[in-house]
Amino acid sequence: MTGPRPLKLPFDPIERAAETWRATFGPSSAMAAVTSIMRAHQILLAQLDTLLKPYDLTFARYEALVLLTFSRSGALPLSKIGERLMVHPTSVTNTVDRLERAGLVRRMRNPRDGRGVLAEITGEGRDIVRRATDDLMNAGFCLGMYDDAELGEMFGLLRTLRVAAGDFSP
Repeated sequence: MTGPRPLKLPFDPIERAAETWRATFGPSSAMAAVTSIMRAHQILLAQLDTLLKPYDLTFARYEALVLLTFSRSGALPLSKIGERLMVHPTSVTNTVDRLERAGLVRRMRNPRDGRGVLAEITGEGRDIVRRATDDLMNAGFCLGMYDDAELGEMFGLLRTLRVAAGDFSP
């Protein structure tokens, strides 16, 4: 699995920063946790994007295709895609533009009002989702170093943060 260049340091730089932080500013647990989450994000995104590169996808585009696959009709308004993926409308437009150029989705007028725009997954898009998902599942979404209990605990801990941020009401 490739991803960001391994640092191969003889020490944990985040732990070292936490020690310095503690001596300089005080409690460092939150700083160390945030820094670890941000580094984990870099690592995971690079590894996931590497797995998806053969399909000419990024993880963001893969997520959009999966969301369309999950919808009853295979089509959703762009606004709904942004809401469900929790991204800015500009990001949705750019994502759908790239997927459309690749022939994985097509834009169409919303049949309900004739004004809104839907993105609809194509047959080729569905095929790419199946194949890319197989690769991601085989790689354990790059989290194979954790068992199911640890993944559940991680999900629960991060869910608390998402609830506190107002992502949804539990």
